[in-house]
Amino acid sequence: MTKTHKSENGNNADIYILKNSKGIEVKVMNYGGVITSIKTPDKQRNFENIVLGFDSSEKYLSEKYIESNPYFGAIIGRYANRIEAGKFSLNGEEHQLDVNNDGNHLHGGEKGFDKVFWEVESVNNTTVSLSYLSKDGEMGYPGNLKVRVKYTLTEDNELVIEYFAKTNKATPVNLTHHDYFNLSGDHESKIHDHKLRINAGRYTPVNDNWIPTGELLPVEGTPLDFTESRTVGERISDLKNGYDHNFVIDDWDGNLKPVAVLEHPKSGRKMEVCSTEPGMQFYTGNFLDGSLQNEKGQEFDKNCALCLETQHFPNSPNTDHFPDTILNPDEEYGSKTVYRFSVVS
Repeated sequence: MTKTHKSENGNNADIYILKNSKGIEVKVMNYGGVITSIKTPDKQRNFENIVLGFDSSEKYLSEKYIESNPYFGAIIGRYANRIEAGKFSLNGEEHQLDVNNDGNHLHGGEKGFDKVFWEVESVNNTTVSLSYLSKDGEMGYPGNLKVRVKYTLTEDNELVIEYFAKTNKATPVNLTHHDYFNLSGDHESKIHDHKLRINAGRYTPVNDNWIPTGELLPVEGTPLDFTESRTVGERISDLKNGYDHNFVIDDWDGNLKPVAVLEHPKSGRKMEVCSTEPGMQFYTGNFLDGSLQNEKGQEFDKNCALCLETQHFPNSPNTDHFPDTILNPDEEYGSKTVYRFSVVS
């Protein structure tokens, strides 16, 4: 643990280091639950950080970063992705959420789970558990929501992220992690040469305001077809703004199952993603503009990393036929995502 910065309200932004015997290292911060670094080996056994982030916690609290707001490596909640106009009706009552993205509610609002200090419940060499109480009315959400997120680094080179939540009032809940991956370890290089396979034959198309139309359309014959492994850059130029799409995972039943495989042939790094979630947002860092840099002076520019955000579908509280995202007081929210790291020679 490294105490690196004290915020204006007196909270310490602490970074916790998880390591396994294989040399893999994960750094987790109590501010935003941010994963600041994941170091894995390439085929020459060179360990490099494969996610966008900063060595210093102070950077995440800077005015420049907060204004840019890329959500690097953070917990996203109460609701990942968008809710149209920030409105939904629940049990006959209309709710108005914070509107922070072109008239819509995005990633929990202006002060979502990515911008709060989480309580460290437990920590050791391979696990850290964080908790946060989102109070009734926070960002417009009903109910006191108690959330716990547990990070575990296993001896099988897996990073396991588990989410738990309970509420005293019915409320939408959709939690994810917003890690930006570049398996090359070079954060200035583009991710066009990464190969990706997604276990999804359908996606949720959106309107001009990035809100799902409600349709579930096939990916076949479109640039969104990753049912077989192909390079990210192969058809990215066919899309106006790159990839930023929610994929519908095949045969979803709520159990943990493979959803994606990402590979970087040159370095040999490979990452398999498993999840209990019905969807996954594939995003290619289209809004990064080079204004943020890491400590090496590397600029985080457009398409220098990609996100694979396991989630429920955007705008589900307003779309009856999407998988339900309402958590009731007699229920416990549970979700799990596993990132398995390996090397292909």
